[in-house]
Amino acid sequence: MNAVNPLLQPVSAVKGVGPESAEVLGSMGILTVMDLIEYLPYRYEDYRLKDLADVQHDERVTVEGKVHSEPSLAFFSKKKSRLTVRILVGNYLISAVFFNQPYYKKKLELGSVVTVTGKWDKHRQTITANQIVFGPHAKEHEIEPVYSVKENITVKTMRKLINHALTQYGPEIRNVIPEQLMEAYRLPAKKEAILTMHHPLKHEDLKHARRYFVYEEFLLFQLKMQALRKFQREQSKGVSHEIHRERLEEFIGSLPFPLTNAQERVIGEILTDMKSAYRMNRLLQGDVGSGKTVVAAIAMYAAYLSGYQAALMVPTEILAEQHAESLTAIFAGFPVTAALLTSSVKGKKRRELLARVESGEIQFLVGTHALIQEDVHFSKLGLVITDEQHRFGVGQRKVLREKGENPDVLFMTATPIPRTLAITAFGEMDVSVIDELPAGRKKIETYWVKHEMLDRILKFIDKELMEGRQAYVICPLIEESDKLDVQNAIDVHSTLVHYYGDRWKLGLMHGRLSSAEKDEVMREFSENAVQILVSTTVVEVGVNVPNATVMVIYDAERFGLSQLHQLRGRVGRGSAQSYCILLADPKSETGKERMRVMTETADGFELSEKDLELRGPGDFFGRKQSGMPEFKVADMVHDYRALETARNDAAKLVQSEAFWKSDDYRELRDYVYASGIISGGKLD
Repeated sequence: MNAVNPLLQPVSAVKGVGPESAEVLGSMGILTVMDLIEYLPYRYEDYRLKDLADVQHDERVTVEGKVHSEPSLAFFSKKKSRLTVRILVGNYLISAVFFNQPYYKKKLELGSVVTVTGKWDKHRQTITANQIVFGPHAKEHEIEPVYSVKENITVKTMRKLINHALTQYGPEIRNVIPEQLMEAYRLPAKKEAILTMHHPLKHEDLKHARRYFVYEEFLLFQLKMQALRKFQREQSKGVSHEIHRERLEEFIGSLPFPLTNAQERVIGEILTDMKSAYRMNRLLQGDVGSGKTVVAAIAMYAAYLSGYQAALMVPTEILAEQHAESLTAIFAGFPVTAALLTSSVKGKKRRELLARVESGEIQFLVGTHALIQEDVHFSKLGLVITDEQHRFGVGQRKVLREKGENPDVLFMTATPIPRTLAITAFGEMDVSVIDELPAGRKKIETYWVKHEMLDRILKFIDKELMEGRQAYVICPLIEESDKLDVQNAIDVHSTLVHYYGDRWKLGLMHGRLSSAEKDEVMREFSENAVQILVSTTVVEVGVNVPNATVMVIYDAERFGLSQLHQLRGRVGRGSAQSYCILLADPKSETGKERMRVMTETADGFELSEKDLELRGPGDFFGRKQSGMPEFKVADMVHDYRALETARNDAAKLVQSEAFWKSDDYRELRDYVYASGIISGGKLD
């Protein structure tokens, strides 16, 4: 293999890389010559000379000037000193200050030319210097690369090793991106882009070179995703449902409200998938209240008309009960039976229910993970829907799929995932989006208030409760400590019990309660036996209490925008006006921006994009998402157009016969095979 491509030789083939260095480089992920050549700087030091009139306060700057005064040296202790010298830079007479470098005093001769780099204090006309060159500014080192390094490999050593590698193996660098795409996007050759990234002459060149790497990284990643998608599709011969349009239209016409355009669009996408011979693998995103349940019901009815059963799996018992009630109401008057299976269904009742599922007498089964237990057998399962799919493990979803003969699979989520994340984290799935709310839904009034207004808020809750309404009060997780988290909710609960006395019944929910205890608290709240529910963030996604009109969120700055939006979505489910009150005293600009955006924006997708900008992709899901790829150069937020372009290009490539057979694509094809996703045209 190495004979074919010298760049794949061990990194020790590079001049100056001995066994010790090779070991350190290996621990940094640099194993081959190519890894070293492609080890790009993470930032650049800018040593270009600037006019001080254009330099901002506290900006890093490099200036060239003449020493105008004798340096003055002051010692604070044996090792601590300050050296100050006046330098004439153009028309500016400025001070340069050097800390703990007393030996410069002898070198700073009156009238000599020096080049100084450091932080500019515009008000004092002073540079706090961290670098000096005794002589004029050297043009060839205006922009210097800075590399991430470790142990005995310094930035200087890394530069030297990379230069050796480029001298020895530079001519071997080939373009990975196909020629027609290079031309279409006017990308520089890979060799030229690499040289520029390591030795930029000006910032404009860097931008151009970076474009190559952004696109290459995205294209390679998306090729893996699209190949996986293609092979998953082709190897998963699914159920080919017969779509009975007229009877479906009759069912849709029976609904008490018209479908939105977005609902009609995604139903079209789902039915096309169900009709095809391949297994559906689709993610349905819809904001809180956008009508995903109705879309699920229509897909389930389409499966029934085609002679199949459908299963709907949800994370909690109370959510399963609500879905079962909704479906029973929706299908009233139609010859179908929807049943509920949770761990609470036991004994004879359970055995009878399972027998009816196995005989096909029950067409729709709604439940928790109880659906995937061994004794659950379907007669003819053709459609599996999982709600809030990220709450289930891959293994749990797989077991449910295996209950039928490759049934179609629809994942639903109310977490608005930004488009860039959806096509990255869920790249091998088809994604449908309901981006429109049903007509007539009142906007939830959202207010940001400081903690000193708490008394007014509690009086407002009192007023709403006197109208027969209910309220949520949410407490944050503090520093991910279960103990503090629970204590925080307990403290708020006892404060409110003391404030409201016997007037209202308060419930308390937190992570230390068992599932049964949480379900009991939620049930009491659903039935208005509890008027105020104090909870940590364990309050379930999707729980439907139409009578709740107030959502108060303590320390709201501790939450991300998407989580705040999810919590806000617990209210506004009935006909009465609802309110979300954010109690927050954010110290950071990001925290203030988050509060401002929440009060101005009701669109979950818009918020999720903003959240991605403010928080970064790593913790969009509330924790470091292991499934998120790490890109060296590309940034999925700022380079999202390139990501979408690469995705479309990758999809076209893997669908073309030439990609799998022509020599023109050998390198890309090898990359897909090397990723371990597929081998010899088969999924691993």
